[in-house]
Amino acid sequence: MAAADQEPHVSAVRPRSYQDESYLHGFLGTVGDLQKDGAFQDVVLEVEGRRFPCHRLVLSAASPYFRAMFTSDMAESRQKTVVLQGLDAGMFEEILSYIYSGTLHVSLAKVQPLYQAADLLQLDYVRDTCSSYMAMNVECSTCVDQYKFADVFSVDIVRNRCLQLINRHFVEVSSREEFCSLNVNQLTEIISQDELEVKEETTVWESVVRWVQHNREDRLHHLPSILPHIRVNLLTSDDTAAILDHPVVREDPGSSEVIRTVVQEGNPNLKPRLGMTTEMVLMFCNDNSKDLLFMNPREGKYISSSYKSEDLPYARAMTVTSDNNIYILTNERDDDDDDERESVEELSVFKYNHAGNVWEHAGMSSVFKWRRPENNLKYHDHLIEVDGILYYLDVDLEYGEILMKKYNQHTGKWEECSLLHLDYASYGFSETLSCGSNIYFLTNTELYRYDPSQDQWCKRTPPGNIPELSTAVTIGTDIFCSDRYVSLPRVYNTETDCWQELPSWMSPINFDLHEYEVPLFFVLENQLHILITCASHYQEGYVYLANVYDRSADTWRELKATLPNTKYYPHGSHWPVARIYLPYLRAPECT
Repeated sequence: MAAADQEPHVSAVRPRSYQDESYLHGFLGTVGDLQKDGAFQDVVLEVEGRRFPCHRLVLSAASPYFRAMFTSDMAESRQKTVVLQGLDAGMFEEILSYIYSGTLHVSLAKVQPLYQAADLLQLDYVRDTCSSYMAMNVECSTCVDQYKFADVFSVDIVRNRCLQLINRHFVEVSSREEFCSLNVNQLTEIISQDELEVKEETTVWESVVRWVQHNREDRLHHLPSILPHIRVNLLTSDDTAAILDHPVVREDPGSSEVIRTVVQEGNPNLKPRLGMTTEMVLMFCNDNSKDLLFMNPREGKYISSSYKSEDLPYARAMTVTSDNNIYILTNERDDDDDDERESVEELSVFKYNHAGNVWEHAGMSSVFKWRRPENNLKYHDHLIEVDGILYYLDVDLEYGEILMKKYNQHTGKWEECSLLHLDYASYGFSETLSCGSNIYFLTNTELYRYDPSQDQWCKRTPPGNIPELSTAVTIGTDIFCSDRYVSLPRVYNTETDCWQELPSWMSPINFDLHEYEVPLFFVLENQLHILITCASHYQEGYVYLANVYDRSADTWRELKATLPNTKYYPHGSHWPVARIYLPYLRAPECT
């Protein structure tokens, strides 16, 4: 075949696209120089009498607001001078500086009007930057004003941050003059918060009185709509009588009638405020006991609550959720097969009713698991919550398999998640921990992270082969764990995937670690604590030593603990902690 008749060679190399970063930055710089030099400007924007010569093309590229203005049939598209209403001239100058340079200058003094200008001109970057800046700089002295601004413009990130600060410092914030400038809807939202840090409900009532009396004539008629948000069920009869007898109530017969109706009907769904509750460690007294000890050694509170045998189910696993719900995973039926075939086990979930101090079926469907009857001692059950979703883990350490399911509230059913296969068989410690929006599974030699958004497990850096690893708990973005002698405690940073050693615990003179009991972590007031079961040289039975880890001093400090002399049975590798409204327990304090 002649050369002319041959088919042209087709290259196998694919075409590529290249992006010139220096051109992109240089282009923006050139546009800025043109603006400074006044070159090619084809429109003048007038704001509060000030004139700003600009380029239609640049404005249209930067803002959907200007794009619509200059590319539509609007009169402004043909005008040489366009007057803009509802803008501050100084803020518009800042906006133009950003449009032509890409640099935004933000300060507390101008962040709100700058946000308003960006909102009007539909500049998402400026609006989002201002939102983040405001959220990072919310202060107690300004949180009410910032909350009002965020409420008007629906800036959720700022609004939520302000509510957090108002909740935490409600007594101080509600006494300020700015608090009385809230409208009725804003006031109602604030006093409806479960997270208010108040010791008594009368504090909330007194804040409402101050708000009404600030403008009595215009606000008194709002009282009937506000009063249902006062948690009358948490008031004493004397407090309720005092409210009914208050001048602002007696002056409006409707208010008096509303509060009487609220008192008579009651509302058990109105929870105690956060400030009325106390963080308490939950400890089961013995394996088969129906007594539960609620304790807080920092405040010297030890309250025992007894339940009927049928009212407190045997706990296979226990968890306290982020919204302070306490769940127990328990057996409903256990089918043992004599021929040692795999059998199915049905587990149900019970929930603690704080107001009634009783355990009730959570109303969830049962979760089914497959287990090997001959392997009872080598599998564990775990119940955990992440971002409002409950997860159940069926852990078989001998076979190295972890089956996980999550509860779908919409369908009322448990759904399977990705299966995890361990690299090594293990016969000892394993724990499941929630940290941020992820789940971590920890053994003596391995660490895995589960991402619910991707339904995927991935390996992380293991803690090292710590012998007899026995306890683990999370605080913030950290996971703390320790061996049974507290000689090798460590902390894992989930963000950096790094481990760090902690100081070991030193046994006091005349005390020895109990031979058959392991120390367990718990978290109070965002601090790491450990409860250690000891044997005394001078007395029989159990002696409990509570210690807190002082992170700034990097040392363990002893706390006085006066637990009743009995055995406590854990359900997991740490003692769970919940916020408890102590009057609900209705039990005498132990001495």
